[in-house]
Amino acid sequence: MAKTAEALKRVVLGRPMSSGELGHTLLPKSIALPVFSSDPLSSNAYATQEAMIVLSLAGAAGLAMIVPVSIAVAALLFIVVTSYRETVKAYPTGGGAYRVAHENLGMYPGLLAASALLIDYVLTVSVSITAGVEAMVSASEALGPYKIGLAFAFIAFVTLMNLRGVKESGTLFAIPTYGFVLAIYLMIVTGIVKCLGGGCPEAESARHMADLHLETAVSYVLLLRAFAAGTTALTGVEAIADGVPAFRYPQSKNAATTLLIMAALSTSMFLGISWLADGTNVVFTEHPPGQRTVVAQIAAAVFEGGPMFYVVQIMSTAILILAANTAYQDFPRLSSILAKDRYMPRQFMNRGDRLVFSNGVIILALLSGLLIYVFDANLTQLIQLYLVGVFISFTLSQTGMVVRGRRLRPPGWQRSALISGFGGTVTGIVLVVIAYSKFAKGAWIVIASIPVVMFAMRSVYVHYKDVADQLGHPARRPTDRRPGNAHFVILVNRVDSATARAVGYARSTRAADITAVTFDSANHGPWRRLAPDIPLQTLTGRKTEALLTNLREKRSNLGSDDFLTVMTPEILRSRGLFEIVRRPGLHRLKAVLVREPDVQVLDIPILRDDIDPEVDQAHEPGRNHVIVLISGVHNAMLQATEYAETLRPTDIRAVSFGLEPEETEKLGDQWLEARVPHPLEIEESPFRDLGISLERYLDRFNPDGVNKVVTIVIPEFIVRKRRHQILHGQTALIVKRRMLFESGVVVVSVPYHL
Repeated sequence: MAKTAEALKRVVLGRPMSSGELGHTLLPKSIALPVFSSDPLSSNAYATQEAMIVLSLAGAAGLAMIVPVSIAVAALLFIVVTSYRETVKAYPTGGGAYRVAHENLGMYPGLLAASALLIDYVLTVSVSITAGVEAMVSASEALGPYKIGLAFAFIAFVTLMNLRGVKESGTLFAIPTYGFVLAIYLMIVTGIVKCLGGGCPEAESARHMADLHLETAVSYVLLLRAFAAGTTALTGVEAIADGVPAFRYPQSKNAATTLLIMAALSTSMFLGISWLADGTNVVFTEHPPGQRTVVAQIAAAVFEGGPMFYVVQIMSTAILILAANTAYQDFPRLSSILAKDRYMPRQFMNRGDRLVFSNGVIILALLSGLLIYVFDANLTQLIQLYLVGVFISFTLSQTGMVVRGRRLRPPGWQRSALISGFGGTVTGIVLVVIAYSKFAKGAWIVIASIPVVMFAMRSVYVHYKDVADQLGHPARRPTDRRPGNAHFVILVNRVDSATARAVGYARSTRAADITAVTFDSANHGPWRRLAPDIPLQTLTGRKTEALLTNLREKRSNLGSDDFLTVMTPEILRSRGLFEIVRRPGLHRLKAVLVREPDVQVLDIPILRDDIDPEVDQAHEPGRNHVIVLISGVHNAMLQATEYAETLRPTDIRAVSFGLEPEETEKLGDQWLEARVPHPLEIEESPFRDLGISLERYLDRFNPDGVNKVVTIVIPEFIVRKRRHQILHGQTALIVKRRMLFESGVVVVSVPYHL
């Protein structure tokens, strides 16, 4: 079953890529443009109509102001892009608004920017997918009842393509992105030629111009609200600043150039669509159901409903759906940066088989799908939530760049500060207008959610800082290098080959004392024949409580330097996941024991096929190679090393897998500084799979479980609150699962209680 699942995974996602291939996944500008700019480019499919919804409140006079409003939006886009070009040059490691605000304005402005961006990326997927479905429905109204199902299907498709890798998904998504740009330009050019040649064709909704119900006069407030609505054209502009590390070298230069290209394309398309909307007398209001999008109405008028109308709709649908790809690139990347800064669970730093941040991709898909379901795939309602986060990040980013310029004073900083300061002022004003005008329509949800996300990220940071302080606290640091005394308790469910191996293993350590406990008095007879020198005690009552009471009593009589280990022998019928779930009671018991203070849990599994009736399974192994898995130099690791010394092994090796080069150097320095009297081995993990890397490392020992044993010692953090466990990588579970079926391998958890 495991092999079948792995084969299916390879078919769906492709072959795993090694860390050394990361350079081959970097993007040229021609691919980076559709990857990171599909969102701002696709915004042109609905930005004009969002401004027209507001202007329609003033009737024909209001709709006539769409071109001036669009020019103002285009000017703002130019200012923001110019500012972000300075950002990508100053921050080539990415992070965009979060990095700028965090480093120049402080932790809380940084968290505010990060929270706004993360929420914005979730909304980007929801809005883009929903807008794509709306474009499909505009072309074929029969699809209307299936909007939510279609949205889920498109989310699944984009998620799968992103799990296959950045470069592979970028190559695929380049086709509809460039196709959309060409289709819109063809529509604009054709429309301009017709308008200049003999009068603009009228849109199908032009006949409703006289029917507009005038709710308000054209005022500066209305124009400001329309301007704020039209700034949806700016969504996704920050994506390139967040994803600079994904570009080919020179990264900052290529990112800045791509930003400029994106701005030129987006501005010209936006102005062209707005000009044609005015020329063809398009009417677009918020309430009438079933109306076609503005782009659809223009295309139908310009191409007179011919084949090119459907080409525009197909390309609009494709780009709107694939615009979600921008968020799929930046949400996982920003999450990994936040995780590195300890504001998000460290699992977000992990790259998957295809060198993408898979955990971020999956979480984004789940959150955006939930949002589409809650809002019933209603584009107008979703867009009301959209712009608040966008302009919070814009404002903080540009304000941070002003502070940075004044602090560092690089060449030309006055010009950059002036541009960023002006942009920050304008985007700040727009933010206030958006928050005011859209608060009651749904923007309050985002405004209320941002502090919650900020609090959650700060809580994660406090937890990680507290853990780091405890792991490095001098009062809890082991200082005595002399091995303490080992004490073993063998849990005897029945006397079999696995139990015999546990006896042989315990004897080989020359422990201070070895005892055994059972819940079945029938085991006494076979036990006397197996190990007459080891006392066996029968416990009564509920198994878990009785065993814990016995262990606590033993622990209370031991010295502080001594270790008490519970040995859990088990015979496995076969290899596979079913074997793990076949005996849930034993696994629950081991999980309880790991959480018991000052108790180690040593598992001795043996496959039934490996049992040789001609071999004395209670034979003391001649060699016991102990491997201590290392992720850092701290109190938990030092405690695990001292425990390893009590086993009186043949040798002790500290082994670390899959670290980045800079982390490897840091770990080596810390190891020398701690003066641990055992060699540290740094092993490569090219495919970032600890289980596979550990299996390959063990091949050199050829353990058989009888004459030669390998003991893997795992320092395991035990947090006080169970919900905090999700903040830590499940390394111990991964190792235990993979090593369970390895012949001659014993795994022991050395818990460190925080």
